[in-house]
Amino acid sequence: MIGQAKVVGVILIIAGLVLGTVCSLWLAGNVAGGQLQFTGFLLGLAGIVIFLVVPLLGGGGYLLIRGREEAREFAEVEKEKRVLNMVQSQGRVRVSDVSLELNVSRDQVKDYIYDLVGKGLFTGYIDWKEGVLYAKEAAEMETNKCPNCGATREFVGKGIVKCEYCGAELFL
Repeated sequence: MIGQAKVVGVILIIAGLVLGTVCSLWLAGNVAGGQLQFTGFLLGLAGIVIFLVVPLLGGGGYLLIRGREEAREFAEVEKEKRVLNMVQSQGRVRVSDVSLELNVSRDQVKDYIYDLVGKGLFTGYIDWKEGVLYAKEAAEMETNKCPNCGATREFVGKGIVKCEYCGAELFL
């Protein structure tokens, strides 16, 4: 589940701090009670820090940072999913509308579209001059003609065809 790494990271950090504090107080109590010399206290404290506190804090910090990265990645995937849902449900959507809806730039919408095409999740075409994205089924895209202007298309990349006349990019 998303966010579990952050929670586990925080728990490990808190556990490391609490255990370090409790063990340090226990050692200090033994020094005050005369059951432990000061050098024993320092040795015990060093062992607690090295073998208990540092690994817990380090592991917790790593999980906390990794959890934040995963949350950011998940948010990007969710935005791509929303782009795909908008285009597939409406059939035709303006890039500016997608940009406003997701609160991202036009270039970021373009990146989402290319990523969806690269993953094989989207077929259709986009007219960059008009700023309109069209969803098409793969069977409708089998012809060698541009659905925007009717001209012959040329391949420019994996799953991407560009019309040399109107500049529309078709995603297969």
